[in-house]
Amino acid sequence: MTGLRIGLLTHSVNPRGGVVHTLELASALSALGHDVTVFVPAVPGETLFREPACRLVYAPITLPQSDTVAMVAARIDAFERALLAHDAAAFDVLHAQDSISGNALAGLKARGVVHGFVRTVHHLDRFDHPQLASWQRRAYEHADQVLCVSASWTREMKATHGIEAATVSNGVDLRRFTKHADAEDVALARRLGLRGDGPIVLSVGGIEARKNTLALLEAFAVLRRTLPQAQLVIAGGASLLDHDAYTRRLLERAAQLGLSPGPHEAVIVTGPLEDAVMPALFRRADVLSMVSLREGFGLVVLEALASGTPVVASAIAPFDEYLDDTTCCWADPTDVASIADALLRALRPDSGIDFDHAVPALLSRFSWSASARLHLDAYREFVAKRPLLSID
Repeated sequence: MTGLRIGLLTHSVNPRGGVVHTLELASALSALGHDVTVFVPAVPGETLFREPACRLVYAPITLPQSDTVAMVAARIDAFERALLAHDAAAFDVLHAQDSISGNALAGLKARGVVHGFVRTVHHLDRFDHPQLASWQRRAYEHADQVLCVSASWTREMKATHGIEAATVSNGVDLRRFTKHADAEDVALARRLGLRGDGPIVLSVGGIEARKNTLALLEAFAVLRRTLPQAQLVIAGGASLLDHDAYTRRLLERAAQLGLSPGPHEAVIVTGPLEDAVMPALFRRADVLSMVSLREGFGLVVLEALASGTPVVASAIAPFDEYLDDTTCCWADPTDVASIADALLRALRPDSGIDFDHAVPALLSRFSWSASARLHLDAYREFVAKRPLLSID
């Protein structure tokens, strides 16, 4: 395929999984000779957590953001204005990675500004507010090509929503995530208050109901009966959604369990961290807990394994699509005892995780270059049918 002009749209400057996917995909597509622009909404003074290896356009947010609905509306508006200012119709492919950017493109499509768009569904959220639910539905129903990052979500889109989607892969940067320690490892441990006298259980993605953080906390309390010096590090958490009530519940429960939060304490809640320190954090951890109740793929699983860190994963889709008994320890995410048992098992030398053969074989299947080529197949289909698309 000759070089395409591609616009990739992502909803936030924060290091969420879908945003990381967008930036890695942009770099891989650029390396294959395509002209890529990343669009991202931002309030004045905000910058993307990592500069992409391509053109970057910040979509200025100007509308007030008094609540979640207003915040989403402001970002949709920012996308629309930025796309109009940068000749949206001149792009061969406009690709939304989320519901916010998908709604901006749906609006421009309805106005006849663009011929159509591609949408990736990483996962779908459950919204009580009808406007948020409507926006989420519109972003995939009005797309001309829908992609999913796991086969389970591809099936879900068909079975539940009647949407025919194609599966594309995620990837892992094996140059960035390695087992080789550097000066950052020691500095980060000192900065976060990692004691070093017990194992570190790491959770990435902040405190969220979807991430099942409360159940992990309960399981960690059980683990501490056997390993009283263990520390739980909950990293990240930059989100556009409101998780404050769930966070308060977790901190209250931690106090009830006698698990003091703070540096050098049993529980460390880091908040958002700089992108540059994440490889060191994965290496410093003794086990990554990924016991989510719902995920699109779980990029941090690959990043942890590439860093030589054992993984505990929920025994549900999509994890069971690419992991097995030789690459992780399974846990029932609805069972605290199961999570605790899996954490203890992953910490043992005889955990069953095969870092000599199975893990390298797994990681070799997931490159961003391979992901880019799958995307190009989807783009080829989209471009081929574009003259047939109707513009309302």
